[in-house]
Amino acid sequence: MTSAELKLDPATAALVLIDLQYGIVAMDVQPQPASEIVARARQLAAAFRRAQAPVVLVTVGNAPDGKDALAPALDTPFPPGHRGPDWSTPVAELDAQPSDLRVMKRQWGAFYGTDLDLQLRRRGIRTLVLAGISTNVGVESTARDAFERGYDQVFVTDAMGSPSAEAHANTLKYTFPRIGRLRTTDEVIAALRT
Repeated sequence: MTSAELKLDPATAALVLIDLQYGIVAMDVQPQPASEIVARARQLAAAFRRAQAPVVLVTVGNAPDGKDALAPALDTPFPPGHRGPDWSTPVAELDAQPSDLRVMKRQWGAFYGTDLDLQLRRRGIRTLVLAGISTNVGVESTARDAFERGYDQVFVTDAMGSPSAEAHANTLKYTFPRIGRLRTTDEVIAALRT
């Protein structure tokens, strides 16, 4: 991590929270538990709302019949499981507000097949602050797409996690420094106030 000073302009920065929904937050994640990730995400969201900067709640889900879900042949398929009615609902601890933007995705990344890019560009957003679960899947996929679209990015390292501590660490070590800046929750909140 670099110690270069971070400054975030609320007029051009948005907080993008990935998959902090009941079905995902229920997973066992590392290096910090989901409860800590959600608590930090709540702090970040409150700071962005106070600054009148957009908060984007991205969730993943599919139609009840599942026919809009990805279904390619895989060596390591996802384990089958029941998705209850709240599986795609953002957790209550985020204190979602009517002003928050909502994006429902149907794959790992939040840009493909959604209006996320359109909504951000219409609001003049140039910098994305990303957090959520999981670091190496939903967050990383969204971050790669954001990089290809020319967004500056800040990754909130203590507000994300993965079922695999190794995968989380690899993304923070090898991918994120090449496409953005790594900071903590406290550093991001301080940068938003400056």
